[in-house]
Amino acid sequence: MLHLSRRTLLVGLATVSSARVLAPAFAQQQSQVFGYGDVVKRAHDLAAAPFDATVPPLPDAIADLDYDAWRDIRFKSDKLLLGQPGASFRLELFHLGHLYRRPVVVNVLRDGIPAPIPYTAGLFDWGRNKPPANLPINLGFAGFRLHYPLNAPHVMDEVIAFLGASYFRFLGRGQRYGLSARGLGIGAGAHADEEFPFFREFWIETPDPTADRIVVHALLDSESVTGAFRFEIVPGLETSVDVSVTLFARKAISSLNMAPLSSMFLRGKNDHRVDDDYREELHDSDGLLIHTGAGEWIWRPLSNPATPAVSTFVDDNVRGFGLLQRDRTFDHYQDLDLAYQLRPTYWIEPHEGWNEGGVELLELPTDNESNDNIVAAWAPKEALDAGHSTAYGYRITALFNDSRLTPGARAISTFRAEPKALGAAEPLPPGSTRFLIDFSGGDLGYYISDPTLVQVVATTSAGRVLRTFLAPNTHVNGFRAGVDVAVDPGQSCDVRVFLRAANKALTETWTFPWRA
Repeated sequence: MLHLSRRTLLVGLATVSSARVLAPAFAQQQSQVFGYGDVVKRAHDLAAAPFDATVPPLPDAIADLDYDAWRDIRFKSDKLLLGQPGASFRLELFHLGHLYRRPVVVNVLRDGIPAPIPYTAGLFDWGRNKPPANLPINLGFAGFRLHYPLNAPHVMDEVIAFLGASYFRFLGRGQRYGLSARGLGIGAGAHADEEFPFFREFWIETPDPTADRIVVHALLDSESVTGAFRFEIVPGLETSVDVSVTLFARKAISSLNMAPLSSMFLRGKNDHRVDDDYREELHDSDGLLIHTGAGEWIWRPLSNPATPAVSTFVDDNVRGFGLLQRDRTFDHYQDLDLAYQLRPTYWIEPHEGWNEGGVELLELPTDNESNDNIVAAWAPKEALDAGHSTAYGYRITALFNDSRLTPGARAISTFRAEPKALGAAEPLPPGSTRFLIDFSGGDLGYYISDPTLVQVVATTSAGRVLRTFLAPNTHVNGFRAGVDVAVDPGQSCDVRVFLRAANKALTETWTFPWRA
């Protein structure tokens, strides 16, 4: 998989499409109500047809737009596509151009009847651009976004956007855009042949004027699979999206990536491989959290590796996982414009058992903050055979504070340092390192007055744990655990650490890979 530039490349990598994307919506009888079942049928029928990788050519005046010119084309906010003035949701469209060359059809469902939105240049303010003449009515759009009074009762804020491939991003109250979600991934990993499924067509249900939620249907297509998606979006303090998915395989798929998330990690407390001029930390997410089927909470800090790295957390019926932005302290970022401390956490909870599989974490090297170098997704153990289908669902929530998720204390900081010698008679073996982990919250404050009741439990998959130590850390109302690990030079290991009192686990399990 190549680096993905969020500003210029994130959703433009897969630029294949089909003239079928501009085909009219299903012919409907006036008495019928279009719904998710209709999209499932369309995905089923599309899977039986050969994949068409052609892209309808754009008029030269649109195809030649550079990034700044394309950004200057903005939807006119007075165009009401979802009903009357004052309605709680507003729909805005993205114009084609620059890297967004694959058109999608956007339908509005009124009384259950789909009506494709015809293209007209008059929907947009062209800014410094001159609108081309005689653009076709079936030109299509690059995507769309929905607005809602998210942060104030009478201010319409962008709450979710679907733009390019199968990417979508959404916000809770007070949040700023950071990581992205995708409808589906195929073959995500350190491979150049990753497949990027894309949405061909959308159907947006017109909500009641005072509705607090909205439903979007989408048809997905790719060389290997087609799919029907239903998104129920509920804006609020913690905006949530309930996703229902039905997939139909054209080809056998051995590497399916369900509910994939993409993010950026350049540098943090545990990883200073890339220097910056003044900002100590630069990331949209700083860790992967997993709630396993057995009930364990696992925290894996992210890193910016020198070479691509894939970690798999094998599980059965995972209860939840997500990419988190735990560090909310402005002083750690010092970025007045980009406000990394306000980036959302995306937390995924399956609606039903996802059986055997694993959470896969891909970390790619990057030397700048414009690259999304982190991918996390659920990879089912069973392959999806050609001609077969599968259905699943999940909820994805945009959080600001993840402390409500875990019942115990959290690992809020990770540092790595040089360990001290064990003594004159026992020098440190080569390949030794020290990890310092700050645990905070839960019941840890109760034990600060008597740290002897708390035990550091540390294990490693290879090498050995040389020693552990523990110190109260009143600054975080918790403890700082230290673990010295030694592995042979060139050898890799996974280190796991948690705190317990008697037989009770007090914290989530911190884990991190280390290569001497």
